[in-house]
Amino acid sequence: MKIIHFLESHSRCVDSLSAYILRYTFFEELEAAITANMDLESASYSGIPRQSLPSAVADKLRDQIIRGEIPEGAQLRQDAIATQYGVSRIPVREALRQLDAEGLIAIVPNRGAIVPALSPDDIGELFSIRALLEPEVLKLSIPRLTEEDFHEADNVLRKYVSELRKQEHVSAWGRLNWQFHSILYSRANQPRFMAVIRNVNNSGERYTRLQLYLTHGVKRANEEHHQILELCRQRNVVAACDLLREHIRHAGHSLKEVLEQKRAEAQTELEPAGRRSKL
Repeated sequence: MKIIHFLESHSRCVDSLSAYILRYTFFEELEAAITANMDLESASYSGIPRQSLPSAVADKLRDQIIRGEIPEGAQLRQDAIATQYGVSRIPVREALRQLDAEGLIAIVPNRGAIVPALSPDDIGELFSIRALLEPEVLKLSIPRLTEEDFHEADNVLRKYVSELRKQEHVSAWGRLNWQFHSILYSRANQPRFMAVIRNVNNSGERYTRLQLYLTHGVKRANEEHHQILELCRQRNVVAACDLLREHIRHAGHSLKEVLEQKRAEAQTELEPAGRRSKL
């Protein structure tokens, strides 16, 4: 009888525990659903457009990182981002995972999400990837480019040249540079290629601005963009691709040299202070 009583009691405990787990799961899912619905309702006044909330938050953060508004080394706190955009932490968490997959941020144990500082070697690798991929896409695109494409590229280039004269508009340089290049690649019909190239450009866009600013490479970049566009108009595939490859390689090499110099100077400035603190 004791054994039967024990089994009955044990069975009731298991049933109670199961019921508790079911209730907890139900309320957890309900809370997530309500939160998601509240997020959607708040989208109209939070600055987040009505689309997939994680994608919308990712778009906002990506734009801030690329423009340099969120600097390298900065920590991205989920609660602060959720408050800023008037959403819950659920879409913020998904947005950070998306940006991590793109290589734009890094999720570090015990630190959370940060904007990584790229080393000179990282910069060299990014520009080497660009120099390999982008001429291949341009080669496929040139025969299919239309007069409308050339007109659009020319308009972007005019705006780009105008912005390059204004150092206070440095935040627009990388965006217009990508617009110009992407128009020339647009007829390749290689979406996977373009997705990889876009991610690489996103990772290095703030450094593209830095390259133009620190190396005084505005004049050369301007001339080479016009030359590439003219070669595309002439359907000179080989010459256009060769110039594009050299254009990218030079930008990467000059930026890598400047970064190495700047960071060496910064390290030299820190060393005396470190020695003084030990004395």
